[in-house]
Amino acid sequence: MNTHIVCGAMGLWMAASTVALAESQQGVLVELYTSQGCSSCPPADDLLGQLVEMPGVIGLALHVDYWDYIGWKDTFGQAKFSARQRGYAQAAGDKMIYTPQMIVDGGARMVGNDPHPVVKAIKSAAAVPKTISLTLSRAAGQLHIAGKTQQPLPAGTTVQLVHYLDNKNVEIERGENAGRTIEYHNVVTSWQTLGEWSGLQPLQMVAEDGGGPVVVLVQAAGPRAVLAAARLK
Repeated sequence: MNTHIVCGAMGLWMAASTVALAESQQGVLVELYTSQGCSSCPPADDLLGQLVEMPGVIGLALHVDYWDYIGWKDTFGQAKFSARQRGYAQAAGDKMIYTPQMIVDGGARMVGNDPHPVVKAIKSAAAVPKTISLTLSRAAGQLHIAGKTQQPLPAGTTVQLVHYLDNKNVEIERGENAGRTIEYHNVVTSWQTLGEWSGLQPLQMVAEDGGGPVVVLVQAAGPRAVLAAARLK
């Protein structure tokens, strides 16, 4: 994988796409569906490691569990992440799911180990004007979520809270990646829906905060388009 290709292309839009807020940052959401048992996934895991360092990009790794049968149980895998990926496929009319797959802002879907279409999709998403402002802050052990929008939101739009680990090295003992130690980035540990938001009133939500980095997203039902995403470390 050519790092210079990725960084060079991203540099064309990074400054314009970054929205720095008081204590949080909005950006383009990139979901990587990956597995420790998939031999094609390490290049995608490496690519995500580059993307998460770039302003204006919020990258998350969701480890699926449907490769566990081949000999190695993914230490981060959760059935709910496989279900989320299937939900995307059903909403788009796709008949299959696979790893590695990247989904950008809930829309564009592509093979996750090829940087060129990923960068193109991120640039396209960053160019779309955002009509929602989303801010996150912490106080007294709670996460405060505030949002404003310029127009009503589609029926069924939800606010979702994601917790993740920054980095984690894993020694793979069996399966297709046996004998390798792989570094994983922004590994999702929990993903929950906090409630719906119509957009008719400003968003004000409070959630329990266990510390660590979090992402909050506003997403159309389906799951479909991610209308806003914000990160707080």
